[in-house]
Amino acid sequence: MNTTVRRVLFLIIFALAGAYGFLTLRGPQGIPGLREKWREMRKVEEENANLQRENEYRRSRIKKLEQSPAEQELEIRKKLKLLRPGETSFILPDQPKQDGSQSTPPPESK
Repeated sequence: MNTTVRRVLFLIIFALAGAYGFLTLRGPQGIPGLREKWREMRKVEEENANLQRENEYRRSRIKKLEQSPAEQELEIRKKLKLLRPGETSFILPDQPKQDGSQSTPPPESK
């Protein structure tokens, strides 16, 4: 009888531990929470890589502007919208966005 009681107690303890582990892994701090953390990490790593690329581009742009008078002139002319004598500038209207959504027509004036 002593061995039977031990076996039953052992099975009950094992079943309780298994149930606790199962409920813990299925809860918000378990596997779903872990997957969400992985998604967040992936997103932050992508943002970090994009920022690093942007920083590198800006560093190279600054280096070009520091070293090249022609680049400096182009940048100044672009920012101040200056033209050389004899140059012509064309200003085109903005193109409507083609994103598939229907836009509302402008209100009619009376």
